[in-house]
Amino acid sequence: MTDSVILDVWCELQCSDCHSALDDVRALRARYGDRLDIRLRHFPLEKHKHAFAAAQAAEEAAEQGQGWPYAEAVLARTAELGERGEAVLLDVARELGLDAEEFDTALIDGRHILIVDADQAEGKAIGVTGTPTYVIGGERLDGGKSQEGLRARIEEIADRLLAEGEG
Repeated sequence: MTDSVILDVWCELQCSDCHSALDDVRALRARYGDRLDIRLRHFPLEKHKHAFAAAQAAEEAAEQGQGWPYAEAVLARTAELGERGEAVLLDVARELGLDAEEFDTALIDGRHILIVDADQAEGKAIGVTGTPTYVIGGERLDGGKSQEGLRARIEEIADRLLAEGEG
């Protein structure tokens, strides 16, 4: 029996809205710690040509034990990613002390494409249309239009689910 609640964050690493959502993610992490399992889910959008590669790179980072730190570092550089493309993904890997050569290979051999595709398909199936979108306790909250009040709503649901879990 786990005492944690899952929060899926559907995210796109070339999306400036996702970058601004990081403050909420950090605040939720600080408030709940291990009781809230915040999962990065991929929803690369066609309009951002490097988002799909970035999602694959984030999966490689997760495999090397740095999924969220990597995603946050890439989101801090969305404009640069748009201009310089995959070079930025390798730079971030190096800065975090990850194996950049392995990133390069992973992007070439496409070993993480299935995960990214599966996330995207699941996102579409549950009605995700933009990023960030949060799903907690079966409820979908769309942060792509406005993030106003979303963190409070997530906390409300998390508190309720955690209280039910203790019962």
